[in-house]
Amino acid sequence: MTFRLIPTLAVWVVLAALPTVLGLWELAMFGQLLIYGIAAISLAFIWGQGGLVSFGQALFFGAGAYAMSLAAKGMLPGIPESPWLGLLLAVVAGAVFGALTGVALFFGKGLRTAYFGIITIAAAVIAERVTTNWRYIGGFNGLLDVPPLPLPGGLDSADPLAGYLLGLGFALLAFLFLLAVERSPFGTVLRGIRCDERRIMSLGYFVPLWKVMALALSGGVAGLAGGLFAAQFAFVSPAVIGLALSTEILIWAAVGGKAVLMAAFIGAIFVKYMEGYLSETIGNYWLLVTGIAFIAVVVLFPEGLLGRIFKLPPPARLRRD
Repeated sequence: MTFRLIPTLAVWVVLAALPTVLGLWELAMFGQLLIYGIAAISLAFIWGQGGLVSFGQALFFGAGAYAMSLAAKGMLPGIPESPWLGLLLAVVAGAVFGALTGVALFFGKGLRTAYFGIITIAAAVIAERVTTNWRYIGGFNGLLDVPPLPLPGGLDSADPLAGYLLGLGFALLAFLFLLAVERSPFGTVLRGIRCDERRIMSLGYFVPLWKVMALALSGGVAGLAGGLFAAQFAFVSPAVIGLALSTEILIWAAVGGKAVLMAAFIGAIFVKYMEGYLSETIGNYWLLVTGIAFIAVVVLFPEGLLGRIFKLPPPARLRRD
């Protein structure tokens, strides 16, 4: 079983070694890709474990980005101007938005399957329109000059090397956190809900509450990614909370492997890197190529390109002797 851990460990070793071989520009780019990877694993968690296909993951990402920006710029009444406090609020905002979304969609009749996806699409569109017309948070132009995260030694997250290492550290923490939840009894219940929701209900579990908790955890991690995005790019706009980014996050997870956290993480890095390469090589045709590639992967590789490679052995309590 140990050999199945090697690909996952190798990824972290390679990412940790990148600063020794890449220049500052490449490090800054990969620092951004790590943030997208965090967003991808936030979706892979609820998609792979709970069967919740969300087209609105950018809702939580954007909530985190705006919370970070407002706090870092001192625009929240009664809250001191602090980028680090803003990052904490980004996680809280993402989790709260996730929980509220879950309560709205799962309590009562309880939306499932395609209906959940359709409603999240509508929610992403509505959220983007609201932020576009809300002057307090910048409206269409968004918020500019978001300060970076200050670091010891007079550095901050705007420095390419420091920003990369900071992003790598948070990516590892987010991965380990969701992996621990996934392999805990909580994750086992979520997988049971994904496989047979009615049977889990018959065993005495209040399924809507479990889904709300899962969406809150996913939203918190997505909010973390949004907060890091705001600090890294120094701005936020309505695009970070809308349908376009939500669709991209879904593509990243699907291409890498929707049921495996590391596969989704690498999928985000790979797809975003290839988008940049293709846009420089073939211009606007990169959208067509990306769409065709996504369809091919979904049809030919249901587990994603990397799902089998990075799939970890089950927890010891679930293994058969």
